[in-house]
Amino acid sequence: MAGRSVLVLGGGMCGVGVAWHLLQRGFEVTLVDRRGPGEETSYGNACLIQRECVEPHEFPHDIRMLARIGLGRDNSATYHWDAMPGLVRPLARYWLNSRPGRYRSIVRSYEALIRHCLSEHAPMIEAAGAEDLLARVGFKQLIPTEADFDAQTTSARRLQREFGVNSVALDADALAASEPALRVRMAGAIHWTDPWLVRDPGELVKRYAALFEREGGKIVQGDAMTLARKGSSWTVGTDAGSIDASSAVIALGPWSDQLMTKLGYDYPLFIKRGYHLHYKPDVRLNTPVMDPVAGMVVVPAKRGTRVTTGAEFAKLGAAPSPRQLVGAEARARELFDLGRAVEDAPWLGNRPCTPDMLPVVGAAASHPGLWLHFGHAHQGFTLGPATGRLLAEMMNGETPYIDPHPYTPSRF
Repeated sequence: MAGRSVLVLGGGMCGVGVAWHLLQRGFEVTLVDRRGPGEETSYGNACLIQRECVEPHEFPHDIRMLARIGLGRDNSATYHWDAMPGLVRPLARYWLNSRPGRYRSIVRSYEALIRHCLSEHAPMIEAAGAEDLLARVGFKQLIPTEADFDAQTTSARRLQREFGVNSVALDADALAASEPALRVRMAGAIHWTDPWLVRDPGELVKRYAALFEREGGKIVQGDAMTLARKGSSWTVGTDAGSIDASSAVIALGPWSDQLMTKLGYDYPLFIKRGYHLHYKPDVRLNTPVMDPVAGMVVVPAKRGTRVTTGAEFAKLGAAPSPRQLVGAEARARELFDLGRAVEDAPWLGNRPCTPDMLPVVGAAASHPGLWLHFGHAHQGFTLGPATGRLLAEMMNGETPYIDPHPYTPSRF
């Protein structure tokens, strides 16, 4: 199979997604990860395939919000001081790309991916026999005040009008009736009805990986950082020895930058970290609930009630800092009768982010046969199959199902 062998580096949703799509196109595919599939960033998200998320997380321009974040008074975003020098360049570009004119253009490119997230997960879910992990119930975004209620319902109507995102506005009484476990009376909520709840995200990745193996793909443990050119091919060290292939895909999420730097590239990637813990006994929720006050999501997950945090700006590998999760747990206990933590320590994950809020999907500029698939920020779990299909089509010489230009690696 000369020219049709591929090493896919990374066993998260993005790596497994592109590996499966390549396999469908007749490639000989070996997936390489230091751990098992779905055991890193893809494991720890808010358990949602987010069809509603057509607008990526922009850098705030509101001076009051920036002041709250800077003073450590906003639990949705925190930071480590020692990380800030390395963040100046990417965050400056992030801020510029969040200006209204530029941001609207980015939204169009982002939405072009998000609109396909459910339809790209669906065939993989069916083929993997993973329906038992799903509940097509959406999630509720709590609205604390009447002023916020008017603004949020107006925004939801705009998203429906512009992008076909479905939602239902719930007033205070309707919210209380739909979520009896909620102990604090709110102005209401937006029930985003399109997203799918996945009660165990890591298990879904493992089901996809098992499907990939059943259909002829190979999964081995190895060190992606050993990737190197070998003549006209690529080679990587694994527990099974060195493996060679004609092409390689870097889908290492937050670790992609380390390998790209080793290969001579300089991408302005940065990390937003997130935490979660599970609690028992379960809070009886009908859908996940997002609370803007603490920047958290409370989820009825397989291992218990999962409480997730917002964004923490820190260096990759920095020691955990519990403050954000402490704030999220305190708020969750205000809202619900939250039980005891299941784990002794919180899970910590790293989201790989780009300054223009778009993933990196396409061919590397200086290395023939090297392809890139990372930088999905908060939505790698949501978008892995959609961008995986896009990259597989490009590698196979097909006409891509969407325009790949906005995601090209050469934009940096």
